[in-house]
Amino acid sequence: MRLSQFHLATVKEVPADAEIASHQLMLRSGMIRKLAAGLYTWTPLGLRVLRKVEAVIREEMNGIGAIEMLMPSVQPRELWEETGRWEKFGGQLLKIRDRKEQEFCYGPTHEEVVTDFARQELQSYKQLPLSVFQIQTKFRDEIRPRFGVMRAREFLMKDAYSFHLSAESLAETYAAMYGAYSRIFTRLGLRFRAVQADTGAIGGNASHEFQVLAEAGEDALVFSDGSDYAANIEKAEVLAPVITRPAATMAMEAVETPSQKTCEEVAELLGIPLSHTVRTLVFADAEGMVIYLVRGDHQFNEIKAARLPVLAGRELELASEGQLRAYLGEQAEAGFLGPLHTAKPVLVIADAAVAVMADFVVGANRRGHHYRGVNWGRDLAEADVVADIRNAVAGDPSPDGQGQLQLARGIEVGHIFQLGSTYAEAMKATVLNDQGKPQTLTMGCYGIGVSRIVAAAIEQSHDAEGIVWPVPMAPWKVAVCVINPKSNPEITAAAEALYLNLKARGLDPLLDDRGLRPGAMFADMELIGIPHRVVVSERGLQAGTYEYRRRAGGESEALSETDLIQRLG
Repeated sequence: MRLSQFHLATVKEVPADAEIASHQLMLRSGMIRKLAAGLYTWTPLGLRVLRKVEAVIREEMNGIGAIEMLMPSVQPRELWEETGRWEKFGGQLLKIRDRKEQEFCYGPTHEEVVTDFARQELQSYKQLPLSVFQIQTKFRDEIRPRFGVMRAREFLMKDAYSFHLSAESLAETYAAMYGAYSRIFTRLGLRFRAVQADTGAIGGNASHEFQVLAEAGEDALVFSDGSDYAANIEKAEVLAPVITRPAATMAMEAVETPSQKTCEEVAELLGIPLSHTVRTLVFADAEGMVIYLVRGDHQFNEIKAARLPVLAGRELELASEGQLRAYLGEQAEAGFLGPLHTAKPVLVIADAAVAVMADFVVGANRRGHHYRGVNWGRDLAEADVVADIRNAVAGDPSPDGQGQLQLARGIEVGHIFQLGSTYAEAMKATVLNDQGKPQTLTMGCYGIGVSRIVAAAIEQSHDAEGIVWPVPMAPWKVAVCVINPKSNPEITAAAEALYLNLKARGLDPLLDDRGLRPGAMFADMELIGIPHRVVVSERGLQAGTYEYRRRAGGESEALSETDLIQRLG
């Protein structure tokens, strides 16, 4: 590509609304342009990167026998009502009407559409297993679009779906997809981890997220320093303490905490470690009230709590002021809540770390007061349920018994699910089995955020000058920069010859023939992140060499054409 014939529009200023590096650099390099909140135009430069990512994904999907197709992005309401997700999916579902007042949505995902396809196209077990995929635009009406394409409303996604007659067949395809995803992110030059994950709104029996490691990541990851164990913090198991609960050494007493509502504030006022306080979280529904207790230095994990068997079928929400007073007493107020002396019976669920505490501090259900010296069995009945309801912290033992847990930040770029028969049952998708009887299909679902990968790669690899692309994702592999081409026709000819040679060797070169001053030209190449730079100048031409520099921290070198070709190999 000759840059004089390409649209490249870089800017020096950091856009005011760009909060993270990838958003800033994608705008500065001219990869994207904002159309509206969460909506971006991909420029020719950005599209080149996007297509590089797509190519790797397609190769790996084809490699495991998945077949590409394309489904409509606009989907009828009736399909979503079959699975109950028309209302359940919430505000992210963009609902639209046509001129006949029929309702549709702009697809955020395609489980309903692909299941409808399967129930019409698949009749016999002989057609199974089947894996299909598409690369297509999705839309989720984010309440707060931010971080550029990282959390946009419109985005490009690869979604794949598989259909089976048995859980064993699904497990085989799931393993193949897991391997393909690992190869995709490895080939793209990304540092990543595959972690156990919650199935969330998609549903299913098991899932893994693929997380690109980056400080700007929205997700907290937990991994063992002694094994391959890794999980999203929402899913990471915390083992119960192996210690015995200490004996009580204090008498319970009410203490005044006039304006101290948080565990941190109470601990500071009383001059005690934060780990000696207990955090109280109160939820309720039509069946009653549930009090969760976690140690003051730990964070409550609402997803774990909601999945406890004792709460199956319940839809709890944070208790209202009226509910607090009705169940915990007329003086109950947020910030001073606790499980003692409740006005009505409540279900108390304690984290395993709280269950072994003694002489702890907890709210007194009275404004401006807490209890200290609280002990189980003496001042407070044993918890109704003891369970893992907190986030893991660094230093916790790994659930597999090998090593300790560590934390990292990650950007989710892929997610795979064993859906089971959830969607097939709801939509009556069956085939005839080998006995000639209808059998409900078993499904898998496998997604990759194609546009998100681009931003994640930048978050993982950039410096003060701009983007530092992994070679497989770079818009071009090598930039041939021409110094003062108008002053000497031989320089232009040499640059043209080198460019054509590199192109013939499949090295994906860019010829910067715009005639810019060296500083401006080099700044652009640094900003857009071309992995290799070759300078053709009059001085080099006289010496029979080219000036070569690697974008990722390399020093400039004078190389002959033979050595240069070998280096770029």
